[in-house]
Amino acid sequence: MKKLTILFSIAICLFATSCDEGFDEINTNKVDPTSLAPSFVLNKAIISTTYLDGGSTLGMLTYHFPIVQQIVTPYGSSLSGGNYDQINNSNTDRVWTNFYRNVVKQLVAVLDQTKGDPKQSNIYNQARIWKAYTFMILTDTYGDIPYFEAGQGFTTEIITPKYDKQEAIYKDILKELDEATAALTTAQAAVTTDILYGGNVDKWKKLGNSFLLRAAMRLSKVDPATAQTFVKKAVSGGVFQSNADNSIIRHTAIYNNYIANHLAAREKTNFYLAAPFVNFLKENNDPRLPVFAVRYVGAKGGPEQNAARASSDPKVQVGMPMGYNDVSISTTFATNGVVSLWDYSQVNLSTVLKLDAPEFHITYAQVQLLLAEAAFRGWVSGTAAEYFAKGIRANMEQMAAYGANAAIPEAAIKAYLDTHPLTAGKELEQINTQYWVAAFLDGNEAWANFRRSGFPALKKNPYPGSEIKGDFIRRLPYPDSELTVNVGSVNEAISRQGPNDLDTRVWWDKKL
Repeated sequence: MKKLTILFSIAICLFATSCDEGFDEINTNKVDPTSLAPSFVLNKAIISTTYLDGGSTLGMLTYHFPIVQQIVTPYGSSLSGGNYDQINNSNTDRVWTNFYRNVVKQLVAVLDQTKGDPKQSNIYNQARIWKAYTFMILTDTYGDIPYFEAGQGFTTEIITPKYDKQEAIYKDILKELDEATAALTTAQAAVTTDILYGGNVDKWKKLGNSFLLRAAMRLSKVDPATAQTFVKKAVSGGVFQSNADNSIIRHTAIYNNYIANHLAAREKTNFYLAAPFVNFLKENNDPRLPVFAVRYVGAKGGPEQNAARASSDPKVQVGMPMGYNDVSISTTFATNGVVSLWDYSQVNLSTVLKLDAPEFHITYAQVQLLLAEAAFRGWVSGTAAEYFAKGIRANMEQMAAYGANAAIPEAAIKAYLDTHPLTAGKELEQINTQYWVAAFLDGNEAWANFRRSGFPALKKNPYPGSEIKGDFIRRLPYPDSELTVNVGSVNEAISRQGPNDLDTRVWWDKKL
């Protein structure tokens, strides 16, 4: 019996050994990756800055666009925000949620993987440039935020990062853009999988310097000396020289422009071009108006917003006035010559908001207009008038990126420029009002530059239920999630910056 037990034990061991042979190989998934190249993760971060789905765009649709009075909805509830000058916690956190949970996390991962690796120095510095751009959007939206310790929950287990002063954040953003752009080298092989420029380092250098110009101009009110220093660095380093340099995310019928996706489907009947924007374009005979606008003339309901009623004729465009809800808006119909709220002009879904329409992070037109202001201030050589005209022309020529039916003829561009020169005494207003147009559909940038410059000279939203003390929303409050998981850091930031509401100004938004 003892012998049988020994033999049985030996057999079990032999069987177990034979079962272990090839175990690791059989149970290793050779298809799904366990890690990604940093260049691919950087691409994902870049894509994520234009939002991951239609719902994420509600931050811009309900706050950024109505604050600068370009797009507005009369509806409340889940769509309330800048249209009523009220807090809607479900939408004030959209920028935070997307950028912190996605973009920042991805960029920190790229930086950790590439830092100190000479063979990946370009990817490392490109990630630094994109991180600076990402944090500009975050801090412009909320003010003091986690910056130096942000995105390190996985790598260093910092799960309650401290909130840094916006002044310190901006000084580091300027430093990072300056250093990272200068460090890019053509000596390395091009990273051809680069989603922006296909590995073209010269274009990345122009991008870095163009972001540096934008970041420097943000300080024009609060720290003009630093602004001037870094504007000069950006220009000497080389900024965008044409529309071919624009930073673009391209879309397809499968990978959609998500603002377009949202406004073509779920929110199709809810959002309209605001009267101040339409009126400015219409009164100035701006050839961009038919590219931006469509009106379903005489529509009395959503089903009647169809192709048969669609018109982009500038003469028939009517922007929705600010300050009304879906009930009180009916009092405006007779005055404006519309039959219903569905009869007001909307964003054109066959041009700028086709499902495959591109989205822009920063453009040659914007760069030229920033240089126009810098020249007016005496910070760069050249005349403000020349930069101003180049900026307008560039934005009008940029319309061709939305398709042949959006291209503006040369004769129309020239006619507009001939009748809209830069006028002495009105330089800052004209330059920044044109920037407002050039930043259309980039809500983050349009709102930031409006606060910085004070232009265009918009009138206060007259909605009677406004929750703000001032004329315009100056920042968005921190998300409720932060008040739950990082309340100590949040409270410290609030005690330093001011109340966690829509009125508190961020550091660079100095009241003059």
